[in-house]
Amino acid sequence: MTNQKTISGRAWIELMLLGLIWGGSFLSVRIALEEVQVMTAVLHRTFWAMLVLWGVVLLMRQRIPRDPRVWGGFLVMGLLNNVIPFCLMSWGQLHIETGLTSILNATTAIFGVIVAAIVFADERLTLRKAIGVGVGFLGVATAIGLGSLASFDLRSTAQIAVLLGTVSYACAGSWARARLGHLSPQVAAAGMLTCSTAVMLPVALIVDGPLTLDLQPATVMAIAYYALIATAGAYLLYYRVLIRAGSGNLMLVTLLIPPVAILLGAAILDEALHPKAYAGFVLLALGLLILNGTIGKRRN
Repeated sequence: MTNQKTISGRAWIELMLLGLIWGGSFLSVRIALEEVQVMTAVLHRTFWAMLVLWGVVLLMRQRIPRDPRVWGGFLVMGLLNNVIPFCLMSWGQLHIETGLTSILNATTAIFGVIVAAIVFADERLTLRKAIGVGVGFLGVATAIGLGSLASFDLRSTAQIAVLLGTVSYACAGSWARARLGHLSPQVAAAGMLTCSTAVMLPVALIVDGPLTLDLQPATVMAIAYYALIATAGAYLLYYRVLIRAGSGNLMLVTLLIPPVAILLGAAILDEALHPKAYAGFVLLALGLLILNGTIGKRRN
């Protein structure tokens, strides 16, 4: 078993910056959805981020893969990490608060542990991890209120959609480790977004109709934020923090995102979450800290 890295002061700053960026993405997506439809909003996200990342790849003079099997891996990664979760979560945000969406998004780490335990022999579900997963799921149940799911109305359906998006993110993490680990992060992200754009372009045209760039300034700014900063820029920062802090410490970013999204949603969209959402987040955060090893891990 490898020891968890100690986070340096600089890595902490970058980790908090990543949390701020991703926390703001929920608000920007919701603002864009006031004018553009879901599939078009997702297409904007993958297309503009793709252009930025290919620019980075060219500036770094990295080799562009030509193996069809690698591009097949990009396609699956694009579906799991972009197309499916972006569409599900964007649609979900139309019917639930941005703050609640960000809380449910934090379950990505919980599902990631489960998927990895199923796929990889060296990621077995230890007692500590099992406890962390259990506490995390208790937090989810508290946040959404399992009783509300019995009615299966639009709001409960939206919450399920967001959770399914996090399952897709979790599967993407294991797929990336298994199939794309030999590639540079910049090339892998650019290739993934290229395939995501290739999928989303016809989907957006069929579902939403002809595209238009004649948008309100607020919509343009929102799209620019979530595509260029919260997707392209965040991917680059994510891998930088991963190298500096390690995957275990990087999990802490999921605890920084909801407070940012909740505050922005309250300040700008006048959102108010039910107290059970906050209680659920506390339990979910506890579960994540147990998984991370901050709580309950034996010290040498």
